[in-house]
Amino acid sequence: MKLLVRPPQIIRSIYKDSVWRMSKNDPLIYLTFDDGPIPELTPWVLDVLKQYGVKATFFCVGENIVKNQEIFERIKQEGHQVGNHTHNHIKGWEVSTTAYHENVEKCQEFTRTNLFRPPYGRIKKSQFKMISEKYKVVFWDVLSYDYDRLISPKKCLDNCLRYTRNGSIIVFHDNMKAEQNLKFALPHYIEHFLKLNYKFAAL
Repeated sequence: MKLLVRPPQIIRSIYKDSVWRMSKNDPLIYLTFDDGPIPELTPWVLDVLKQYGVKATFFCVGENIVKNQEIFERIKQEGHQVGNHTHNHIKGWEVSTTAYHENVEKCQEFTRTNLFRPPYGRIKKSQFKMISEKYKVVFWDVLSYDYDRLISPKKCLDNCLRYTRNGSIIVFHDNMKAEQNLKFALPHYIEHFLKLNYKFAAL
């Protein structure tokens, strides 16, 4: 099974006004986490980030913020960035542009950010046009596939190490589907690139 760890160029060209990767010149990596906050996993992620002294960006789902406001506040208090990931983690392809926009704005009541990432990376061009008038739409340069239970933790890590480069925006998930792969891959990933003198930054 071939994994599309890095998005195809044709997809990048369709949404060329969005962010896929940061500066190619600087040895910086941008850790991002989608779908939280949840009590089973987000605090563990925050503990790991604190242990290594690195910052990240959390694309949060509004309904999870409502359920876990203390964890959401901890994300911000510890110096991490937050982004909007819709209120109900909806697929843009399955709803109208108006409904999608309303769902994003409902999440924005809590996130109050200029960063947005579409769940599943699925967003209609009409939705993208509307959302990008207000938000910086952030996709990714490296998809960890931590949520895919058909790949092993080592394979997850190997893919991340292989495809990361200067300015990479990498996606992990504070989502229970990702727990096994994330708990193995994240510390090893951070350690590997710190040893190579990379730095980690929030968006």
